Amino acid sequence: MWDYSEKVKEHFFDPRNAGAVEGANGIGDVGSLSCGDALRLTLKINPENEVIEAAGFQTFGCGSAIASSSALTEIIKGMTIDEALKVTNQDIADYLDGLPPEKMHCSVMGREALQAAVANYRGEEWSDDHEEGALICKCFAIDEVMIEETIRANHLSTVEEVTNYTKAGGGCAACHEGIEGVLAKVLAERGETFVPAGVGALPKRHKPAVAAAATGAMTSLQRIRKIEAVLDDVRPNLRRDGGDVELVEVMDKNIYVHLTGACSGCQMAALTLSGIQQKLMEALGEFVKVIPDSEMPVALAGV
Repeated sequence: MWDYSEKVKEHFFDPRNAGAVEGANGIGDVGSLSCGDALRLTLKINPENEVIEAAGFQTFGCGSAIASSSALTEIIKGMTIDEALKVTNQDIADYLDGLPPEKMHCSVMGREALQAAVANYRGEEWSDDHEEGALICKCFAIDEVMIEETIRANHLSTVEEVTNYTKAGGGCAACHEGIEGVLAKVLAERGETFVPAGVGALPKRHKPAVAAAATGAMTSLQRIRKIEAVLDDVRPNLRRDGGDVELVEVMDKNIYVHLTGACSGCQMAALTLSGIQQKLMEALGEFVKVIPDSEMPVALAGV
């Protein structure tokens, strides 16, 4: 499970400025529901001095996305829009006393929403849509420009870091070569040389997938045993809080689980499932989706 700061938990359980601002004159929309994260930022800006008098957010996403959005609205209230535009995704993460590396993309989304809202206020066009031929990650619709900007702004140097900050490459991994190309370009600008990771040098989360390709995939039984082993590993933490998790069904990339005890209906259930999903992807070396059994297809649930 990821280690969340008390401030992240605070802004998740009690988010500031949630909801749309009445009379907003700057609105920024980023992300998409199909990709799993979406954010609308609404601003009320004084046209005389361009000070942000109110900020509100509506988000669909994980606990880190909610906390990052909440933190952003607190940071920028009272700033001029020029001052607000200088706020970086790292400023958002620092305000929350840090975010897990795998959740830094939530702070990047907040920065983009701010840029979009200010552009809307100024009557300018702002779009995160990819230019023709520039789409790198099809799974999450991440374009080359966003990857370049994020690498530069956060001094990234590996594919894994790019995935943590943008989600690009976190799905099927088919875009890793494209990400490496962008990394090579930006690192060259910094006077550095990018060396693509070989099989022996891949980050931990990607090694199992390469091994499976070389030696043959796990049998269904081996895969289920590995899934159960991961659940056994996280179970003590859940039980300390009066909860638990049970494996219900494995259907290709979808892993259905049942949360029990205090975990059932908990406000942090989405975070719990997200943490389990990350551990399973690392252990299995493949992209999987952890889904509560309440969302199982009717035909499957009746088996």
